[in-house]
Amino acid sequence: MTTPTTMTMTIDLGGLATLIDLLRADGWTVLGPRLVDDVVVHAPISSLDDLPRGTTDDQQPAHYRLARRDDDAVFGYAVGPQSWKPWLYPSRELLRRSTDAGDAAQAGHDGGAAEPQPVIDAPRLALVGVRSCDLHAIGLHDAVLLGRSAVDVHYAARREQILVVAVTCSDPGGTCFCSSMGTGPDPDSGFDLALTEIDDASGHRFLVRVGTARGAELLERCPANEASATDAAAAAAVVDQAVARMGRQLDTTDLRDLLYANADHSRWEDVAQRCFACGNCTLVCPTCFCTTVTDSTSLVDGSSERWRVWDSCFTGEFTHLESGNVRESTKSRYRQWATHKLAAWWDQFGSSGCVGCGRCITWCPAAIDITAEVAAIRATPGVDDPDPEE
Repeated sequence: MTTPTTMTMTIDLGGLATLIDLLRADGWTVLGPRLVDDVVVHAPISSLDDLPRGTTDDQQPAHYRLARRDDDAVFGYAVGPQSWKPWLYPSRELLRRSTDAGDAAQAGHDGGAAEPQPVIDAPRLALVGVRSCDLHAIGLHDAVLLGRSAVDVHYAARREQILVVAVTCSDPGGTCFCSSMGTGPDPDSGFDLALTEIDDASGHRFLVRVGTARGAELLERCPANEASATDAAAAAAVVDQAVARMGRQLDTTDLRDLLYANADHSRWEDVAQRCFACGNCTLVCPTCFCTTVTDSTSLVDGSSERWRVWDSCFTGEFTHLESGNVRESTKSRYRQWATHKLAAWWDQFGSSGCVGCGRCITWCPAAIDITAEVAAIRATPGVDDPDPEE
């Protein structure tokens, strides 16, 4: 991630509107928060009017409702069910396409079939309103999909075409716990521009921090004023208030070792009795990256396609081998998900795989709370299941 500079300015609502206009004029497809079917999602926007002004949300385990604020805040809500992952790592993506004719044309002089070429779609996207937890999630995907020897060329192509306008989270939801994960609520890196929304006696405005030269050039074209000490103090107060209103906390002290030492804890069976193994938590998670591959061949012209689609460690087929399913029970699948996210990820990638966005809690139909499950294990370590599965 790029380290931000110390340059700070302020813009008003008109400046934000100009920023959106400039991005579109520069050829970016601008994506931002929009209200669709009573949910805040990320979708193309064309003006300030498309943003969910005056909207907030109430989030609790298995509960999400929008409400009207008593002010006109543009970003006065917590994260919705949709992270930015679908735009960088689509749920269904064409990897390769080949035809008999195409293979013949590419074949070498010895007549061998040529390797089908990858199909890569990488539009120029400007992401407006990216929260700090989601910035860290993108950073985790960078480490997983770009930082290893086998680079995901599809993700890499999309990532190069991304501009990020981040936003400080002022109103965390009841399931958010980013502050305890060190991932928010204030963006610290990975952005071109970062906005902190302020609405006080001095007016409705945004303190803008610059993270890249591209962001600086963009800001220079907006009607902006140099940030004052009062603006900086007001922005800092937004962060402090958000931390104080954080809906959840997760104690990460020695968490990796705690989970490894309690693989047979009775709590895993308890949560399995409530879990539907529906995979909702993995679908809304901004860091889950498990996929499967499907192939199809046309009986008409012999053409073939290879698609990558999201998968989940909660599905029965995910660990199916010739000898059987590695994880047959819901207990083993939930344990795998939670332990990988909070423990094994450290061994693989040097960080936690959880950014504390709380989506898995809000959108779990059984209201399962990963912070509560960890707390229960921490409160009674070593309480083993009398009939452990494995």
